[in-house]
This record gives sequence, C-alpha cells and structure tokens, in this order.
Amino acid sequence: QVQLVESGGGSVQAGGSLRLSCAVSGFTSSSYYMAWFRQGPGKEREGVAVIGSAGNTRYADSVKGRFIISLDNAKNTLDLQINMLKPEDTAMYYCAARGDLWIGPSLRGSDFTYWGRGTQVTVSS
Repeated sequence: QVQLVESGGGSVQAGGSLRLSCAVSGFTSSSYYMAWFRQGPGKEREGVAVIGSAGNTRYADSVKGRFIISLDNAKNTLDLQINMLKPEDTAMYYCAARGDLWIGPSLRGSDFTYWGRGTQVTVSS
C-alpha cells in the first residue's frame, strides 16, 4: 500500500523560507515521477514542481528560482525547499507520485496516481 505523508508546513512572513517533506512508503517502482502540487483558497490545483527517477526536474513558471524539489532516497522522502515566500504561495501543498515515465515530467494532477493529504502553508505580508 502506497502512502505519502506531507509535513513541514506552517505560517511564515513574506520573504521567509520553508522546507516541506513527503515521506513515501510502499512505493516500489524504480521508474517514476514525483511532484508537488498546491491549491490556494478559491484557486484550482496547480502543479509546482516535478522530479523524475533520473533526477530531471521541471518547475511551474510561478515558482522558478524560488522552489527546489529534491529526493532523498536514503530517507525515502520527497522534499520541497521554498524560498522568498510570497502571500500568493499560501495554499495546501500536496505530494504525488506515479510509477511510469510515459508522459514525461508532467505537472497535471490527473497524470498522478498516488496522493498525500497535504500540508498547509500560510504566508503573511
């Protein structure tokens, strides 16, 4: 049974940083993509960053230069370093995974199979 559990969210002031982590268990595919999504109040879900099993990454334009996605294979975690936080980054952040490489580094939520329950990030101005 695949489980994804996010942690690391919180309330910060604009300009601050947070590091989100997603603990992954039961996921055995050696070829995969893992990603972070977010959904702000009144907004649609948005893919922000994705990383493949080969280490390739892709970022949404809105977060390029501020967000860094990484995998810690020793700890079985997917991490997201968020720097220079803005109020518009306020959202529930979710990690997601899929065990194939067919589509490539997609940021569409419908392309992912497994999801965590989210961790809240709130940025005040």
